[in-house]
Amino acid sequence: MTRAASRPRGIITKLVFAAVFLGVGAYGGSVLATPGEGVGSTQLAQGSLDPIRIRSEVGNWGIEIKTKGQSSVTVVENTVVPGGHFGWHSHPGPSIVVVKSGTATFYRGDDPTCTPTTYETGQAFADPVGGLVHIVRNEGTEPLVVVVTRFLPPGAPSRIDEPRPGNCSF
Repeated sequence: MTRAASRPRGIITKLVFAAVFLGVGAYGGSVLATPGEGVGSTQLAQGSLDPIRIRSEVGNWGIEIKTKGQSSVTVVENTVVPGGHFGWHSHPGPSIVVVKSGTATFYRGDDPTCTPTTYETGQAFADPVGGLVHIVRNEGTEPLVVVVTRFLPPGAPSRIDEPRPGNCSF
């Protein structure tokens, strides 16, 4: 084969390599974990909870809590600067979140419209479990402060970093 005949093949090989490299880079960027940014956390308390079964009703209100086996209960206060976020993540156990100040903007990874739900000072919400990928962002102009109570299996991580699901532009 002559040199002239091998040049087009060399160019094609380089173009294929570049396309594969860029494709892997784009794919890798979408599957990498997304850690939080601008978040400070202070653990307020932690304890071990024996199995419980509690049921209470008062008028039209009721609550039922049942655990199986030991649980780890942790209370933390998180502060998120304006523009900060928790990163895309999921949880192995439930969390109850109280917004102490600021506004928490919550996005679900399974929402194709990327429609946020906002929680203002004094509101509370249950952070989803079961592998539901989500992110909480501070899109306001003042610090967001949340107090979180987590129920976890002993030794489990409080959160699992997850790749960006691709439904939102961030």
